[in-house]
Amino acid sequence: MQTDSPTAKPLVERYEAVIVGGGIVGTALCALLAQAGMQVALVEAKPLPLSLDKAIGPLPTPRVSALTPVSQRLLTHIGAWPAMQQARITPYQGMQVWDAEGSGEIAFSADEAGVAVLGHIVENAVTLSALNRQVLDHPNVTTFFGVSPQALQRANGVRANGDWLVLDDGRQLYAPLIVAADGAQSVLREMAGIEVASDDMHQYAVVTTVQCAKPHGGTARQAFIDGRPLAFLPLTVEGNAHYCSIVWSTTPEHADELGELSRDALGEALADAFGHRLGSVTAYDKAHRFPLVQRHARHYVQPHFALVGDAAHNIHPLAGQGVNLGLMDAAVLAEEVVHAWQRGAPWGNLSTLQRYERRRRFDNSAMLGLMKGFKVLFGSHDPALTLMRNLGMSGMNQLVPLKRVLMRQATGERGRLPLSCR
Repeated sequence: MQTDSPTAKPLVERYEAVIVGGGIVGTALCALLAQAGMQVALVEAKPLPLSLDKAIGPLPTPRVSALTPVSQRLLTHIGAWPAMQQARITPYQGMQVWDAEGSGEIAFSADEAGVAVLGHIVENAVTLSALNRQVLDHPNVTTFFGVSPQALQRANGVRANGDWLVLDDGRQLYAPLIVAADGAQSVLREMAGIEVASDDMHQYAVVTTVQCAKPHGGTARQAFIDGRPLAFLPLTVEGNAHYCSIVWSTTPEHADELGELSRDALGEALADAFGHRLGSVTAYDKAHRFPLVQRHARHYVQPHFALVGDAAHNIHPLAGQGVNLGLMDAAVLAEEVVHAWQRGAPWGNLSTLQRYERRRRFDNSAMLGLMKGFKVLFGSHDPALTLMRNLGMSGMNQLVPLKRVLMRQATGERGRLPLSCR
């Protein structure tokens, strides 16, 4: 649909940016733009979110993220990190990865990487609630909860300076920049006609929360079991360091089997699969499961339109980088847009947005390719390849300088970081 002038519509509301998607990435972007002085609208189909104190229960929620030190600096810049610290976060200083089909094993430490911590395991609910504190009462932010986009109306001609978003309650929002942060199944991306390259990983992610007989010791652990990575991510609840968040990427059939187990049987299955490295395991929740599909949009931007986070790229949870990549999208897009806005330049034009895409596409593509490569490498049953990967892991474990470079990459220290992340 097309229109000639926003003033022809009686219910049009004008903003300098409209963000669709009130998840972690969209809310972080909203905070960055609003704190710079821009008038921002945030549209989210779900109802008004819970406050931080109500969102955090006695036990961790099953969906967590491994936030890198770079993401921590961004969240500190936004103002969300102090509230997250007061709620529930778990730093980890070590990481162990091994091949359950052989003898290969590699361990990383914060000391080797030259950093205080390798990252923090944080419930997504904690991060989002802390970000909401920064935007819900901000004078530059208008929120639209419980409504969804119905249509994206594009302006005509090269001199057009904005687009319209029509909501399902009849309101219309006009802005020089509209951002899709509405997830892997982005409705707004489809409205914009941006194609996506999809790669079905033929796996499901199974997540739950457990308590182990042995403390996690601030170490994230991951075993490759017949090509199916099983991660025990450390969680600390009121000083108790025996909790872990489980992420097991496995076959659809195995995921169904795990989902049907009682909590006692699930705990036993997890302990057996992990070689009892943390002793017996008690599951506190059922096994939640969701399909794994890697996606990458053919383009991130159009005039007055941009994709961020899972709307632009959806990655295997193997390395826990999904939210970190999305937060970096938000930081880079905000930096480019705010810089243009402060200069009085058209911040929604294609040349401005293409600078964002150039800065982010290579990093996202590299991480997507790396995750696919890991799946192929550890999913192979070829004896020669099994021997090679085990020798490679064991040999790399002795090369501290190389490990330091790899860990600096894993902690987010890649490329030209935006100022908000330095």
